[in-house]
Amino acid sequence: MKELVFGHKNPDTDAIVAAKAYAFLQNALGNEVEAVALGTPNEETKFVLEHFEEPAPRVIEKATPEVEAVMLVDHNEEQQSVADIADVTVTHVVDHHRIANFATAAPLYYHAEPVGCTSTIIYGEFVQNNVEIPAKLAGLMLSAIVSDTLLFKSPTTTAKDEAAAKALAKIANVDLEAYGLEMLKAGTNLASKTEEELITADAKSFDMGGKTVRVDQVNTVDLDEVFAREAALRAAIEKQSATEGYDLFLLMVTNILDSNTRLLVVGEPKEMVEKAFEKELVADKVDLPGVVSRKKQIVPQLEAAFNA
Repeated sequence: MKELVFGHKNPDTDAIVAAKAYAFLQNALGNEVEAVALGTPNEETKFVLEHFEEPAPRVIEKATPEVEAVMLVDHNEEQQSVADIADVTVTHVVDHHRIANFATAAPLYYHAEPVGCTSTIIYGEFVQNNVEIPAKLAGLMLSAIVSDTLLFKSPTTTAKDEAAAKALAKIANVDLEAYGLEMLKAGTNLASKTEEELITADAKSFDMGGKTVRVDQVNTVDLDEVFAREAALRAAIEKQSATEGYDLFLLMVTNILDSNTRLLVVGEPKEMVEKAFEKELVADKVDLPGVVSRKKQIVPQLEAAFNA
């Protein structure tokens, strides 16, 4: 029986690539699996897909019209998944995030590791199952690792990520450093994006202390270029928060060249942000030197503040 595999809403490169890679692996193992997406690729992912001449996966809003069972990659939390996730059977999860708001009625295959990228875990499964990785797919998986680890600058990076990336680069015949920097810069072309697109492209919701906290990350090579649009960004965040019911919205603007982040904070309780990072907000903003990872340097600190 056919299953669908997909990453989280507002997919980043790893969410798209991990679905493609896991579908390839599952099909090689004799299962019928199709990779789909819960949103369209962002600029960085478009660059990756075009570079390796790979089509984007089709986008779905619901799974139940097509299948009874699904596989999840790069996420597990219900609010980040397909709209009707409660109405399908989850048979597999491969993820590198925290486990929250997740339960199943039946046993399942669950593979989680504290590494920088889901595609790193899937690379290990290819090796474990002795399934050869085609050059094109290796290039895609390499790209996902570069994206999630910011070319190994993120504190989420592990030795496994670096080893997998080097092995995949060899298969894909790619210069890891040169290609990685070119790819990351491709994702920072923000001038053509609307404020709505900027605050949505890489956003995830989290339940903290009974509040819905939304955290969006925008990568750039020039913080000032992004914050020149601060008033419009703030207005877009306030509108979206009112519509979607977000209590607190953090816009992470990360300079990928010097690994620093500036937060724009909209909503309440703002004091939780100050508590989490032990810094005072000035005009709803705060600079966080050395912070590049939502998963490791933003969300855990916020959760600790809410739960204290």
